[in-house]
Amino acid sequence: MLSHCSDPSALDDTAWLACYLTSGKHMMFYESFLTVLALLAITAPVSLAFGFGGALASRSRFVPLALLGRLYTSIVRGVPDIVFFLFFVIALDQGIEWLRHQALCPDWSAPIRQGSDFLVCPAAKMPLSTAPQWMHESYNFALAVVTFAIVFGAFAANVLYGAMNAVPKAQLETAHAYGMNDRQTFRRVLLPQMWGYALPGLGNLWMILIKATPLLFLLGVRDIVYWARELGGSKTAIYAYPHGDWRLWYFLFLLVFYLVLTRVSESVLTRISRRLAHGQATAAGERLRRAS
Repeated sequence: MLSHCSDPSALDDTAWLACYLTSGKHMMFYESFLTVLALLAITAPVSLAFGFGGALASRSRFVPLALLGRLYTSIVRGVPDIVFFLFFVIALDQGIEWLRHQALCPDWSAPIRQGSDFLVCPAAKMPLSTAPQWMHESYNFALAVVTFAIVFGAFAANVLYGAMNAVPKAQLETAHAYGMNDRQTFRRVLLPQMWGYALPGLGNLWMILIKATPLLFLLGVRDIVYWARELGGSKTAIYAYPHGDWRLWYFLFLLVFYLVLTRVSESVLTRISRRLAHGQATAAGERLRRAS
């Protein structure tokens, strides 16, 4: 906060607005944009890893593993995202605390389930009640990352599974004819070829992931939606900076942020798509060949 902001009531309009926008809560509002970007940066590769594992499991010749991969994609894709988010965060949190309870409090005699309450010993709480605030926020953020990764990993698995099946069978048969085994064929032929088919679907998933980040607000993370609602609501004279209902302007700012992020993403995805399509026997590759 600026040095002259100690008495906001004595400031003129311009100085008041400058002090208001540099207050402590606004700094946390600005930091929450980094939280959203960090979620995207971490969740995208983790979701891709989940999706790759799910796609490989679905293609497996081992029937139980193939059924497990298809069950994973079917269940997650068939449940509304918000329902799965709220369920899985609670289930994962209670599962972690139950395991800690079994390990740290073996002599605990009271039942864990008491009606609708889930009660574990104080040492098993995750994080501990005495932990600093940043640990609570980091824990909630980690739960959110895992939940997002599992949900979007199921969609990515479906995209990658279709992309693997889209690679012409003749190329795989030719690789086998040249003496490559299944592992070599997958690594040298199937894996490089499939990305051109998978990128459009993965690009759409990335856009959906961007639009899903406001769900952090429902998962206990103080994200940009939380702070926009908190700061934009009416503030009476008991606050240092009283104002009316400014939520329209705060959410308009979020609208611009998401539009800019989406536009930058579209530009990057277009460049990646052109690079992957170069020299490939696909419709996009044919367009590039004719254009050159």
